[in-house]
Amino acid sequence: MPLTFALDPALTPALRDGILDLWTDVSNAGGSVGFVAPVTREDIRPELVRHLVQMAEGRTRLLVGHDEDGRVAATAFLTHNSHRLMTHWIWLYTVMVHPRHQGRGYGRDLLAAAEDAARGTEGVEAIRLTCRGGHGLERFYASCGYKEVGRVPDAIRVAPGDDRDEVLMLLPLG
Repeated sequence: MPLTFALDPALTPALRDGILDLWTDVSNAGGSVGFVAPVTREDIRPELVRHLVQMAEGRTRLLVGHDEDGRVAATAFLTHNSHRLMTHWIWLYTVMVHPRHQGRGYGRDLLAAAEDAARGTEGVEAIRLTCRGGHGLERFYASCGYKEVGRVPDAIRVAPGDDRDEVLMLLPLG
């Protein structure tokens, strides 16, 4: 059964907790979403609060996918570029699908919903994102239409002696 996506949903305590649970579960399953396992909800909470503040300020939009049981199953944050010469593209951050739902095409569905949201934003011509090398994520994003446009070798230190490339991807919307 497909996910049901909502852009800019009302932020309720249940939604906030669902995002926090998702982010924790994705991180602990080895997902590349800003943390290295093991993490707790309390480790992630400050980063979620930063995202929520950006939403309240109108700089970031939230895209949420709910499963058939109404649980938060996927998220992505679309963030406007604040530099006046770069407002024609947005960032896509914290792209997550719950591990129990992976392998069902929901990641592609999430990226398609994010693309639709970006296309519906006046003046936006492209989506940029970065991903951590070493997991094949750049191949997944490329299969969804994104192009690798840059790479910084060893920019991400996962652990001592385990550095990964930061890969910059771009999806032109034109």
